[in-house]
Amino acid sequence: MTDDKKKNINTSEEEVNKEEVSTFNKEEVKKQSLEEKLKDSEDKLLRSLAENENQRRRFEKEIKDAFEFGSFNFARESLAILDNLERAKLAIKNDENLKVNKDIDKFLENITIIEKDLISIFEKNKIKKIDTKDKKFDPNFHQAMSEIEDKKKEPGTILQEIQAGYMLSERLLRPALVGVAKKSEENEENLEKKGKK
Repeated sequence: MTDDKKKNINTSEEEVNKEEVSTFNKEEVKKQSLEEKLKDSEDKLLRSLAENENQRRRFEKEIKDAFEFGSFNFARESLAILDNLERAKLAIKNDENLKVNKDIDKFLENITIIEKDLISIFEKNKIKKIDTKDKKFDPNFHQAMSEIEDKKKEPGTILQEIQAGYMLSERLLRPALVGVAKKSEENEENLEKKGKK
């Protein structure tokens, strides 16, 4: 073989090798890009599924809240009926002209029955009165309307309920309007004595 032929054969082998390496690199790049695309698609699919699940939960919660608290405004405004019944009873009991009427007790009894029925309906619909008797003032459930000096009670204790407060399930429907014991000099001395004991 001549040198020229040998060179041509070597050159053609090198070219074939270069083409094989180039083809191999291209296939590897394609495989990598396919694997990357697959991973990317899988990641997008997982994110999409998670987002759909979160949205489904959000919708379920909104539906539950709509059923549970959809009547919130109606319930709050219905409390006025109960308040007015209570006010009517007090006004009738305190009216000097009506006290002489013999039938007034029957009338008051009927108002009390209506009041109890309304309270029963509220309780069936998860509307409950906030208990304030001898409780500590809590701004989450109570609204202080006045401070009352009381030597026997600890400051911050509710002494008087001016208007009842109500809860609808776990939500505050209306805060209780209350009168709260305030600090007095004797109270502070009693607290200091208790602290020293």
